Amino acid sequence: MGDADGQLRAAGDLVLKTKSAWTRIEPADGLRILVARFRGHGMPTSRYDVWMPSLGPSEQTLRAMQKGSLSWARFAKQYREELFLDGPIDKKSRTIKNHGQKFTLRLLKRLAQKGNVTLLCHCAEDEKHCHRHLLRALIARQ
Repeated sequence: MGDADGQLRAAGDLVLKTKSAWTRIEPADGLRILVARFRGHGMPTSRYDVWMPSLGPSEQTLRAMQKGSLSWARFAKQYREELFLDGPIDKKSRTIKNHGQKFTLRLLKRLAQKGNVTLLCHCAEDEKHCHRHLLRALIARQ
């Protein structure tokens, strides 16, 4: 169930929050993870604990959304597809596959079951059409 402060609770006491990277840092944020391809000019590393650029949308998908040439529904679909793309390393190994970010998503879910995790992006705090909300939902379902 989601609530007004961007927190999600599910079975196993999973606590995932979403915030703008520029919103006030609070102890209840727990592990703060920046999930954007770009760290951002002028963003001090003290604003986040870990930067995971591979969990952000590709530059092409992000730019298309920002220009308005991609609907929110299409953006969401492309972003989810990008998260599960196999990597170039898969071509070099017949038996061990990357399978996109699914292992990372499972790790984040496990971390959120053990303590608070906050997913951060550069979007405004009240932005409804932000990939961090899609990512939170994907992690909860993993």
